[in-house]
Amino acid sequence: MYKTKGLPNTRIEIADALRGIAVMGIIIFHCLENFNIFLDDKSMALPTDDTVFSVCETLLSSKMYGIFAMLFGVSFFIMRDNQEQKGRDFSLRFAWRMVLLFIIGLVNIFFYNGDILTSYASIGLLMIPAGYLSIRWLWAITIFLLAQPVEIYSLVSGWKFPEDELWAECAKITEANINGSFWESGITNVRIAYVANLAWALWAGRLTQTLAFFYLGILVGRYRLFYNEGNNLRIWLWVLIICFPLCLIGSNVDMGRFSVWTKPITNMLILFSEVSAIVLLWYRWKPFCKILGNVCFFGRMSLSNYLMQSVFGSVLFYGWGFKLCDDLGATWSLLVGIVMITIQIIILKQWDKNHQRGPMETLWRKATWIKL
Repeated sequence: MYKTKGLPNTRIEIADALRGIAVMGIIIFHCLENFNIFLDDKSMALPTDDTVFSVCETLLSSKMYGIFAMLFGVSFFIMRDNQEQKGRDFSLRFAWRMVLLFIIGLVNIFFYNGDILTSYASIGLLMIPAGYLSIRWLWAITIFLLAQPVEIYSLVSGWKFPEDELWAECAKITEANINGSFWESGITNVRIAYVANLAWALWAGRLTQTLAFFYLGILVGRYRLFYNEGNNLRIWLWVLIICFPLCLIGSNVDMGRFSVWTKPITNMLILFSEVSAIVLLWYRWKPFCKILGNVCFFGRMSLSNYLMQSVFGSVLFYGWGFKLCDDLGATWSLLVGIVMITIQIIILKQWDKNHQRGPMETLWRKATWIKL
């Protein structure tokens, strides 16, 4: 069983910066996907659309959510370790925290059908038993999950995910989001999207990978890898040296029927390359640290940002709003995403002047530590 080492868990700015990058990447890619409305004919399509989407998909799709999930695990470790140092067990309090996150997620899913908060709250409960495991057992389970066991089983046994049922449910959601009223769209999202999101995550290889990143975040916290101490920077350098060539191979070699297994792994390798490069630049190149330091507040308010982008995105792209899903291709959608991020920075920068945390972070924290 793991026991705290009693070391102080000071604020990790690079974690805030990574979280800010992840949220910005999520916002941009959601705009490129028109917030899960995929239409072929766009009235304002441009010749650059395919290239823009392809580049952003390579750099952002699955990678930003993976970074977000890993940092979710890091946050769990810090909160649990802080409580353990005070002689308290954090398990029930964290379970209550996940209940609160699920409720927040239900509000979010009303606006945006691709919500991850409800899924994180459900899967996140599995971090509670993981917090007690020794490092050896936690590594074993994490590696097993990162190997994409569902995809391996599918390749070996011939089992196929029932895609037709999933796409039928997704079609109902899309129809409501495009042609339904505000209430029809929202109620359909709440009624169908939570289960559909979990099913899609299982089909896309993201379900087991998300849990693996939660656990990997716990391990990063235990090893204190985000601090510039010991041989940590050398470890990150080796991660970059190993993962970058492998992700180049995975991105450019056609694996045929095995791509269902190799694609999530390639996404993981790209993610590791991105994170390791950012950590190394943060600690080794002061201009980069100074520039990236400006997004730390954006990362500290990641929950508020995520909820805000869902409201803005649904208003812009859904049928009950401006219905830009009919018009904007990837190039224009990218610009919309950049404008959306800029507006959120302006709004939350004002909040940051007088508050330590974002509005939703403050509410979530107070509700978490309420005396039950």
